[in-house]
Amino acid sequence: MSESQRWDDVDDYFTTHLARDDEALAAALRDSEAAELPPVSVTAPQGKLLQLLAQIQGARTILEIGTLGGYSTIWLARALPADGRLISLEYNPRHAEVATRNIARAGLDKLVEVRVGPALESLPELADENPAPFDLVFIDADKNNNPHYVEWALKLTSVGSLIVVDNVVRGGRVADTDSTAPDIQGTRTAIELIGKHPRLSGTAIQTVGSKGYDGFALARVLA
Repeated sequence: MSESQRWDDVDDYFTTHLARDDEALAAALRDSEAAELPPVSVTAPQGKLLQLLAQIQGARTILEIGTLGGYSTIWLARALPADGRLISLEYNPRHAEVATRNIARAGLDKLVEVRVGPALESLPELADENPAPFDLVFIDADKNNNPHYVEWALKLTSVGSLIVVDNVVRGGRVADTDSTAPDIQGTRTAIELIGKHPRLSGTAIQTVGSKGYDGFALARVLA
């Protein structure tokens, strides 16, 4: 058995017993595939982790940067109370259209708003609305802009909020100090920003699974 096959088998086992997709989640993946969206949604165990983190936070407001087909959005939104709010920012109008249908089918359209456009334009517009601080921010968009997304997350959160940055290991390439790839440079800058910022306490975890070798960063907002 290959190493990647073993990872897939373990993910399948965890999914079966701990994070089984229901019809709304399965349909979100099917529709995303049918629409030829990139196959980069979080896995079911990762989605369940996001949901648990939001529940542990007691989150009432969530900001997601990078919607894709709405699969992670559904996991996150299910952690919210009936009067909660999730705003998801998506660059690609076609992706946003698929996600909006998936979210509505899951019965979460009253809690979730998908905003279309470059996140670095949507974020200042959102800040101008002076929203209540977000309890959790999930960053899963273009990796070269990760440092900017972390900085905006800080502006839109308060003490005790949680920031989650996905895909920070990049197959191990994040440790390559000589890399000039924009995704690596952006990810390294974001990690170093979290490490040195006086208002953040963070860590990063390496993972293996159906998405291969990757990982995520967690940061808590301090006073």
